[in-house]
Amino acid sequence: MEGRIHSFQSLGTVDGPGVRAVVFMQGCPLRCVCCHNPDTWDMNGGTLMSARAVADKILRLRSYFGNDGGVTVSGGEPLMQADFVSELFGMCREQGIHCALDTSGCVLNSRVERLLNLCDLVLLDYKYTNDADYKKNCGCFKESVDLFLQKLQAMNKRVWLRQVIIPTLTDNTESLEKLYALKDKFSCIEKIELLPFRKLCAEKYEAMGIEFPLADTPEADTVKVAELQGLMEKE
Repeated sequence: MEGRIHSFQSLGTVDGPGVRAVVFMQGCPLRCVCCHNPDTWDMNGGTLMSARAVADKILRLRSYFGNDGGVTVSGGEPLMQADFVSELFGMCREQGIHCALDTSGCVLNSRVERLLNLCDLVLLDYKYTNDADYKKNCGCFKESVDLFLQKLQAMNKRVWLRQVIIPTLTDNTESLEKLYALKDKFSCIEKIELLPFRKLCAEKYEAMGIEFPLADTPEADTVKVAELQGLMEKE
């Protein structure tokens, strides 16, 4: 089976536990205002590669993974190519490689459920805590992501919840309290990661000739985001 691949990162350290090979899939149905990779949106872009060829690239890096690392498939939105990722994860698991999926959770069907069965860890990007912000700033319904999280709970999957902290959008107490309340409701959530909003992607938007929706929004202060996370974890 062939899939559309945007890019690879050989030795990632922020996409799950340990040192990881990161595969960025091409294609995404969402249009998030904070998206760092607008060049992954096009469903027909990227490079066609077989699952075997991608697995071979990952296997060549396995000596760097140690006991905790492995492969993370991100995007774009990997759920749009669920069958391909399932085949890839099947090959990796046969070799004892830990498989993590980085997803928005915007799609749930039988193909996605099959993929989830092959995941050792799911990094779920829980972008906002109310439906209005989801619809305005992503183009999907919060209900879809909640159903995805409920499925992960039912399947007893390990989950890391992640949210980008965007000044004036997600950096308020009400939003953070709702986010951390999910950890009490869903036992599958092992931890919550707060990620500071950055604008390194602005050049990509300019090169593509499209407007960056958050061009005038200040970047999040890394120290303050770390302090917020520490504060929320103590409560």
